Amino acid sequence: MEMKTRINQELRNRAPEEMTQLVIDNCRCVNGEIEGLNDTFKKLEFLSMINVELSSLARLPNLNKLRKLELSNNRISGGLEVLAEKCPNLTHLNLSGNKIKDLSALEALQNLKNLKSLDLFNCEITTLEDYRESIFELLQQITYLDGFDQEDNEAPDSGAEDDEDGDEDDEEEDEAGPPEGYEEEEEEEEDEEEDEAGSELGEGEEEVGLSYLMREEIQDEEDDDDYVEGEEEEEDEEEEEEEEEGLRGEKRKRDAEDDGEEEDD
Repeated sequence: MEMKTRINQELRNRAPEEMTQLVIDNCRCVNGEIEGLNDTFKKLEFLSMINVELSSLARLPNLNKLRKLELSNNRISGGLEVLAEKCPNLTHLNLSGNKIKDLSALEALQNLKNLKSLDLFNCEITTLEDYRESIFELLQQITYLDGFDQEDNEAPDSGAEDDEDGDEDDEEEDEAGPPEGYEEEEEEEEDEEEDEAGSELGEGEEEVGLSYLMREEIQDEEDDDDYVEGEEEEEDEEEEEEEEEGLRGEKRKRDAEDDGEEEDD
């Protein structure tokens, strides 16, 4: 796929001036030059053109906000002076796998005052004696070469670097401390929460006390009912015994009368 077609595909009905990132890796440029990319992409901060058979940067548009440029696995051997002119705020440049052979090809990068990281993996220049020392001496503004600084400390992840500004803002806020009255508001809120918790606890205890008293009263009433029922049963038994005793007395009286009549006869 040609570069121009790929760029139109990546737009996806968006206006070029809205784009902040553009990745057009593995497409094909005509005659080794950039095509389809123009000054309307003025908000671009990240541009990746990996393995696109690029040999010249002469047609690179003005991209003043561009910070990261990926150009690895192409055929670039020089002409890097255009970067300082068209991308003055560049901080990360990847030229790995290109045709960079000597230090003179990199001298133009001295004008990229904001450049922090440069990658030259798999370029012929990396075979030179004292390669790293020479690059750090030539480009004194850079911090990382091929992912490591001069003390061989590895570069942080790109995501962490992007967050540096945000972290600095957070640190400033922490040092400044909370606004006036903030601590007092927090203390008042804590006091209110404690009062609410105490109130809820008191209500809970009151409910438990009422429930206990109600159960006690119900139990007392049940015990009273059982006692009354027991008394009534005892009275009924006594009445039955009295009736039976009365019947037995009448029977004995009748038997005695019958015996007396028989004697008279």
